[in-house]
Amino acid sequence: MPAKSPPKEVVLVIEDEPDVLDLIRLHLRKEGFAVIEASDGLAGLKLAREKLPAAIVLDLMIPEMRGEDVCRQLRAREVTARIPVIMLTAKARPEDRVAGLELGADDYLTKPFSPRELVLRLRLLIQKSRTPGPGEQLEVGPFALDRATFEVRLGGRKLDLTALEFKLLVTLMEKRGQVLTRESLLHDVWGYRNMSNSRTVDTHVRRLRAKLRPHQDRLQTVHGEGYLFQAEE
Repeated sequence: MPAKSPPKEVVLVIEDEPDVLDLIRLHLRKEGFAVIEASDGLAGLKLAREKLPAAIVLDLMIPEMRGEDVCRQLRAREVTARIPVIMLTAKARPEDRVAGLELGADDYLTKPFSPRELVLRLRLLIQKSRTPGPGEQLEVGPFALDRATFEVRLGGRKLDLTALEFKLLVTLMEKRGQVLTRESLLHDVWGYRNMSNSRTVDTHVRRLRAKLRPHQDRLQTVHGEGYLFQAEE
C-alpha cells in the first residue's frame, strides 16, 4: 500500500471580505495548507477552540466580535494561548501595529498585502512555534524552561507565554550576557531574513518583560543596540 501523506497543517482564516478570503484560501491551499474559515469573530473564536489550528489569520474589522477581542480571548485560554496569530488589517499606522502586537498577535500585515509574504510568515511562525531548539531543560537563576513542553517557571511559578514569547525568552537566555540586535532576533526567533521591523521585536520584548515580574530587569535594553538577558541578578 502507498504510504499515507502527512496530515496538512490547518490554518483558520477569520475574514469577512469575500474577495480577500478567496485570495487567502487560494494561496494557502496552493501551498499545501488545509483552510477553515469564519466570517465573524464569534464563529472564529468557536472554531479556534474546537479545531485548534496550527495558525490563525485574523482580520480586525469583523462583525459580532472585533479582531482585537478575539485575539484577547485566544490568549486568555491555555488551550489556544500558543496558537500563532497573524493580524490582517487595513489599519497601517504604527500605533495600530503596536496595539495589535500588544494584544498578543505574533505578526501583523496590512492590506493590501502580498499573499506570498503571508504564506511565508505563516510557515515560519508555525515552524517556530513547534521547534523551540535543541535539548530540553534550560535553567538560569530562578528561570526554568522545558523546551519539550514549552513550560516556563519563574521561582516555581508557571508563566503563561505564547509560543513566540517562549522562543524569544529561550533565545535571550541561551545567549545571556550577549547583546542581541533586533535584526538578529527577527532572524533567530521569527525566522525573517532581510525584514526590518523593530516594532515587532520591541513590542514582544515589552510583553515578555511584563510577564517576568519581579525579575523583569534581567531583560535589559541596550540603547542603540538591542537587548540582552543578564546572566546574574
